[in-house]
Amino acid sequence: MELILSTLINGLSLGGIYAMIALGYTMVYGIAKMLNFAHGDIIMVGGYIIYIFMATNNPLLAIAMAVIGCIILGVVVEKVAYKPLRGASPLAVLITAIGVSYLLQSLAQIIFGSANKMVTVYDFGSVEIFGVPMQVSSLVTLGVTVVVMVALTLFIKYTRLGRAMIAVSEDKGAAQLMGINVNGIITITFAIGSALAALAGLFYLLKAPSISSTLGAMPGIKAFTAAVIGGIGSIPGAMLGGILLGVVECISYKITAIAPYTDAIEFSLLIIILLVRPTGFLGKKRREKV
Repeated sequence: MELILSTLINGLSLGGIYAMIALGYTMVYGIAKMLNFAHGDIIMVGGYIIYIFMATNNPLLAIAMAVIGCIILGVVVEKVAYKPLRGASPLAVLITAIGVSYLLQSLAQIIFGSANKMVTVYDFGSVEIFGVPMQVSSLVTLGVTVVVMVALTLFIKYTRLGRAMIAVSEDKGAAQLMGINVNGIITITFAIGSALAALAGLFYLLKAPSISSTLGAMPGIKAFTAAVIGGIGSIPGAMLGGILLGVVECISYKITAIAPYTDAIEFSLLIIILLVRPTGFLGKKRREKV
């Protein structure tokens, strides 16, 4: 019972991180119809910003600067790399995104070196739940993730800006005719996704206080997998896919016989789900206009 509860909490916590990253993927795809494969590296940049500002011994300042820095970076990347490609082929955008990803990783390696940097943001300690010791950082991660997801869902559904995002995702041309600034909405979407990536970087450092230039590579791929499983373009789908992937990963790591094959199991899960439901759990089929 203790092992089950501990594994479940850790799985939900890790799944919350994947879901937060997946939200950035799914929002950008849903609104801009592009896959931003540099999104995972925004996590890495946020981690390094926290590493720099933790020299002040002020975790709140470090977190705030990470969020601000990632938002600025996300907006700059969108303006410089992606905006000129509006209307270009999806392949051109995809290659550009991969190029931006490698550029950010290379710059980080040049500036900070290839060795891992240790970053202790804050030690929350542990607490017992039903007699099972739990890391408070995992509970904090889970709680903040739930709050962020609920807030984002309410923002999209009930605010004027959120409804404008929905309109742009449905039909850019019609939205522009209605007076919506499509480019502005896409920029705001990148800013929100980058802020979520900064928070994901923080939670990763709480789980494993070490950072390198490739920190965001595998989490980014797994979060993209979570977004596809849940239904790319669907915010609730990103949440569902992230939680499912996190729980499966933690359960797999606890079973000695299959622990070395955890990544293969996760990606196999993606293949199986897409074979059964190509749009993901909560994805919707879109009719293309001819």
